[in-house]
Amino acid sequence: MKLLRVGPVGAERPALLDQDGTLRDLSGLITDVDGALLADDSVLSRVRDAVASGELPVLAAEGLRIGAPVGRIGKVVGIGLNYHGHAAEVGAETPAEPIMFLKAPDTVVGPDDTVLIPRGSVKTDWEAELGVVIGATARYLASAEEGLAHVGGYVLVNDVSEREFQIERGGTWDKGKNCETFTPLGPWLVTADEIPDPQVLDVKLWVNGELKQDGETCDQIFPVGEVVRYLSQFMTLYPGDVIVTGTPAGVAMGQPEPKPFLRAGDVVELEIEKLGRQRQEFKSA
Repeated sequence: MKLLRVGPVGAERPALLDQDGTLRDLSGLITDVDGALLADDSVLSRVRDAVASGELPVLAAEGLRIGAPVGRIGKVVGIGLNYHGHAAEVGAETPAEPIMFLKAPDTVVGPDDTVLIPRGSVKTDWEAELGVVIGATARYLASAEEGLAHVGGYVLVNDVSEREFQIERGGTWDKGKNCETFTPLGPWLVTADEIPDPQVLDVKLWVNGELKQDGETCDQIFPVGEVVRYLSQFMTLYPGDVIVTGTPAGVAMGQPEPKPFLRAGDVVELEIEKLGRQRQEFKSA
């Protein structure tokens, strides 16, 4: 299933995109698309039955804002340098273990919402990424297979990053990852049953119409199941938590000088096979 949240900021309603591309209203069945929904197989089954019966009302999609497809996110966990190509382009050694950072849930916005370049920023960068949404509580998992079994769905993410804040200002990466609007999510959450192998997806990103990233999730150093297993050794992952699993080569930081960091007026578009497409205009904060 392709699950969405649509409507004004703070007043989104749950919806579904059916196989014909028709937007359907889920507000008569569920209150939100969130961890509670993903953890409840009986409610998910009722949604599937309603889709099959054709009883869900149609929503007029024209002019309707698409919000982030997951509500009430507990935490967003990022994985850095998780593609061989990206590590090579920035001159980094292949990590022996996943590099972890946190993004605040209040950085999450809709897939087509405006992204704000922070005041004083000269190195705002793009990162197209596969996002993993947890569907069952994960603690001390023993295998990558268990990790995959705890995934509730997948989303497209732009892990926007300010490289000077992240790398040159001391401390942790978090200060370059947590600026306002820095985590566009969506357009929809695809339930895990529709993506049996998350390591065979194409990842693409364009800046002002020019293709910058063209990668595949098979290039990940630590695949999805292993990332979930690994993180569960250090923190409890709850339904609705989001893991941002790294970006392929092609970011601005990896380009020759002068590096083409983002400026106000730039338009970034990205897509992952089966997970839809985003479009953001960047403006000054």
